Amino acid sequence: MFSRSLSLGGQAARLAHSQLIPRTSQFSTSALLAKAKLPHQKLRYGPTVTELKLGTYTPQSRRSGVIARKKGMSGMWDEWGVRVPVTVLQLDKVQVVSIIKTSSPDHPRLQIGCSERKEKNTTKPMMGHFKAHGVEPKAKLFEFPITPDAAMPVGTTITAAHFVPGQLVDVTATSIGKGFQGVMKRWGFAGGRASHGNSLAHRTPGSTGNINPGRVYPGKKMPGRMGGKSATVLRLPVMKVDTVLNCIWVKGSVPGPDEQFIKVRDSIKLVKHRVFPEGAAVPFPTYIPGQSPPLPREIIAKVGGHDPLIPRVD
Repeated sequence: MFSRSLSLGGQAARLAHSQLIPRTSQFSTSALLAKAKLPHQKLRYGPTVTELKLGTYTPQSRRSGVIARKKGMSGMWDEWGVRVPVTVLQLDKVQVVSIIKTSSPDHPRLQIGCSERKEKNTTKPMMGHFKAHGVEPKAKLFEFPITPDAAMPVGTTITAAHFVPGQLVDVTATSIGKGFQGVMKRWGFAGGRASHGNSLAHRTPGSTGNINPGRVYPGKKMPGRMGGKSATVLRLPVMKVDTVLNCIWVKGSVPGPDEQFIKVRDSIKLVKHRVFPEGAAVPFPTYIPGQSPPLPREIIAKVGGHDPLIPRVD
């Protein structure tokens, strides 16, 4: 009886409280957001660029990077007949999707998309994002920081002519996962001896610390998962540009398996090297057909220097 009276008292209190609050002030969060009609264009997206024009590149300028697909490794011969290992990267329908505003007005970001995706395989939120900007659905999106003078209109197509043969680029991709590996493969440890007193400790890491402080320090190199993480390779020279196949040949290896999406940008961490060859015409903010001079199908980088096959006479 006592509990029933308490419950009735609680109901009466709630009823009285609801009568005191006007109905017009009882809004849900979704209703408030719907009535507010927040200008998301001003919150998320940066200034609108309506016209694509050629500009002048300066050392302080920062061009947009691109998304490429790794097609595999091959080899080519430079101007001196030396064979160079290269990785072929293809720019598959790379477009500017949107301009992203950041906390610093001097460093907006360009959202770049690569490779088309069917509408049925695209989520509704992403489909709304693409339709709002008038761009076909893309399989991969990345953002690249730029300077305001390197901004491009939404929908601009970036081709392989964006890069200059001989320039240096940084590539970022997810490395191939190797699974759980030991310290010899993962960290390059020497391992134990093959015989002469070694008892089942050929590939072990050995000691992991002293008796004092009596614990293993954080960061100690030990067995664990190897690969499958973002990896960046710096200062890779662009050896060749194919304007028909929309491919660039980059010297050396690139992280990740074939058909992996790769982020390619102009090198930013340089001390004694130039990003672009001396005297090269840098397409800024990108190569624009009709405004930029026409290019041949293949453009091969000039290595320069002395012919390595001819002995020096000092």
